[in-house]
Amino acid sequence: IDLDPGTTDAAHTRISESVVAPASVQTLDLSGAILTDVILDAVSTAELIAREGTWRTVVVRGGRIGTLDLSRARCDGLILDGVRIDYLTAGGATLRDVDVAGCRIGTLDLPGARVERMRIAESTVDEMDVREWQAGDVDVRGADVLSFTDVRMLRGVTLTADQATSHALALAASLGIDVRTDA
Repeated sequence: IDLDPGTTDAAHTRISESVVAPASVQTLDLSGAILTDVILDAVSTAELIAREGTWRTVVVRGGRIGTLDLSRARCDGLILDGVRIDYLTAGGATLRDVDVAGCRIGTLDLPGARVERMRIAESTVDEMDVREWQAGDVDVRGADVLSFTDVRMLRGVTLTADQATSHALALAASLGIDVRTDA
């Protein structure tokens, strides 16, 4: 599938067993669309809007995305591979079997999301917002996460000892512990 360089409106479409060719576009609108067995290959866009869509076995490989909006979407078998994303929002979404590898993500915004079986490896995330999410079997051991918005919500997340140590002050503050550097 070839994309137009301006705005591509594919809202509420059904796309299956397809490869989206490398392209640079302003906006790709997939709101409410159903994607099944699709590869987005080296797509660069200011915004990819996929609110309330359904993605099954979708691979986003390479490229750069300013904003990836998966708000209230359902994703089963999503792979993000070597893509740079400034802002990924999936507030209220249901995400299952998500694999993030070799990515650079500015903000990973997941408030109110249901996340089951997600792995982040060899990736950097500046900020991960996990407020009010429900998480099970989430592994971020291979990620460099600079900050979590609400460390109290990390139940169900697997961290390395080094990650836990680097976020120890935030963990202590969330438990009401007064940590001081002076004697």
